[in-house]
Amino acid sequence: MAGHSKWANIQHRKGRQDAVRAKLFSKLSKEITVAAKMGDPDPEKNPRLRLAVKEAKSQSMPKDNIDRAIKKSQAGDGDDYEEIRYEGYGPNGVAVIVEAMTDNRNRTASTVRSTFTKNGGNLGETGSVGFMFDRKGEVTYPAEAGDADTVMMAAIEAGAEDVESSDEGHTIWCADTDLNDVATALEAELGESESTKLVWKPTTTTEMDLDGMQKLMRLIDALEDDDDVQRVTTNFEAPDEVMEQL
Repeated sequence: MAGHSKWANIQHRKGRQDAVRAKLFSKLSKEITVAAKMGDPDPEKNPRLRLAVKEAKSQSMPKDNIDRAIKKSQAGDGDDYEEIRYEGYGPNGVAVIVEAMTDNRNRTASTVRSTFTKNGGNLGETGSVGFMFDRKGEVTYPAEAGDADTVMMAAIEAGAEDVESSDEGHTIWCADTDLNDVATALEAELGESESTKLVWKPTTTTEMDLDGMQKLMRLIDALEDDDDVQRVTTNFEAPDEVMEQL
């Protein structure tokens, strides 16, 4: 999992250009609209919407954009969106999970398949790599939220499963079905989290060299560039020196 968090850091360090930020906001808006459509438009009564709004805020999405996305759900937008998961292999046999939200299944499947093929990977059947991941809730806090013991005690009290603390911050893991309850309990103890979301956590990882990482990043960038793709997760592991060279 170390590699995966470093990937997020690389993305952050690159500095999000306006175009990337606009695309990110668009994906966050889509998740908010669909979550509001599927349940109650009040985040306090709709755990999925609450998490979507929380994630949008953690990415500095303006409140106007969030409110507009919720209103769109009441106007009938989001009716046609279907959630689909694609699984496949990237360079060096690294496992890749692609989560999409689309109003045209054929278009999205075709684009995802050709993106894999063009970037040295291949799309597999559903379940072909899913067994290498666990569906988990992930809550992150900055280092200043507390020392490792304080965060560990708060996590145990909240019903979490595991905590990883480092100089960069704290990552708290819980069962996917417990995320809303755990996040609420943690908030009461530690304050607002940096991020609260459902993730695919690798149970086995694939070691990557510099060449493999460069190819993998091209694949991830190309997949994330697709408007229908909400999230891409991989199980790569790379030594620090490889990550520094990137």
